[in-house]
Amino acid sequence: MTEEYNASKELRELEIYNTIELEDLAKDYMPKGGFDYLAGASGEEFTRKRNVEAFKSKGILPRVLADVEFPETNTKIFEHDLKVPFVMAPIAAHGLAHDSKEAGTAKGISEFGGTIMSISAYSGATFAEIEEGLNGNPRWFQIYMSKDDQLNKNILDEAKADGATAIILTADATVSGNRDRDNKNQFVYPFGMPIVSRYLTGSGKNMSLNNIYAQSKQKIEPKDVTFIKEYSGLPVFVKGVQTPEDATIAIGAGADGIWVSNHGGRQLDEAPASFEVLEEIAEAVAGQVPIVFDSGVRRGEHIFKALAAGADIVALGRPVLFGLALGGWKGVKSVLEYFESDLKRVMQLAGTQTIEDIKNSRLKDLSDWN
Repeated sequence: MTEEYNASKELRELEIYNTIELEDLAKDYMPKGGFDYLAGASGEEFTRKRNVEAFKSKGILPRVLADVEFPETNTKIFEHDLKVPFVMAPIAAHGLAHDSKEAGTAKGISEFGGTIMSISAYSGATFAEIEEGLNGNPRWFQIYMSKDDQLNKNILDEAKADGATAIILTADATVSGNRDRDNKNQFVYPFGMPIVSRYLTGSGKNMSLNNIYAQSKQKIEPKDVTFIKEYSGLPVFVKGVQTPEDATIAIGAGADGIWVSNHGGRQLDEAPASFEVLEEIAEAVAGQVPIVFDSGVRRGEHIFKALAAGADIVALGRPVLFGLALGGWKGVKSVLEYFESDLKRVMQLAGTQTIEDIKNSRLKDLSDWN
């Protein structure tokens, strides 16, 4: 992976039938190491696959005679009025998918409008480059903490100056999962990481994920949530929550939001799907703070089920990056438009006019069905 990395330079709108197919299509547009990094997960990839399949364990109970027409997908989180109940999840190294890196994703989000980009600290682009694409649209910032709190303060200062309106503390990635594909490919990042390079021995270029994680903080604890909230003055999400107990601890430490996620199956293999733990976490949270959900979302039905099971917002991951590979910022916009229209179709057929109606919907347990 030390040779020149030839990322896609495609720029086109996409005709999307479903986002599952985007993965196979993107494979032909990306170098193998970069594709395997984005598409792959840890171990045998049991949890990655289960993230998608688990949605089949619950069925949507459609309501008829429901007086529904032109479903409304608008919602709100904190001070942000959104036209859709989904945002962009924080993902590292968009430059593996496309030459425009995070700036291309940002422009696609900006052109779609009405949603939020989560910027990863492991971005291959600078804040300024991302802002050029976002053009003032809202953004959250995801931090991987340094062992040095002064460096954490510096990064938080920069994120705030860039306009971040919330901080996402990723707590489930203190070491890298056992990512077989990356190990076989001897994958290293083909470009630097300007945001976190200040606490790396090196810029991030030609470094493995194991090496980068080793230089970040491993001992994440409740006081880190308190520190980030008090220093930044911004709402703080704790990302990677997979148990009700951790949700309760995070809220007790001052978290303003719970982010239910298993990192797309990229960390601990043979953990449950995110969707399988969402409902019990939502019961423990009991509306105290908003819940963001990610991992395995590929269809409008998945967004619907996540909202019905207790999420307030759904975060999209791999499909957006595969759209970026296939069509640059126009591909990103096409993916977001697909999810918007697909969700509206599901809402109409389910008899739900608003996002609040979805949250009040019942799901049928299908886990015992053959």
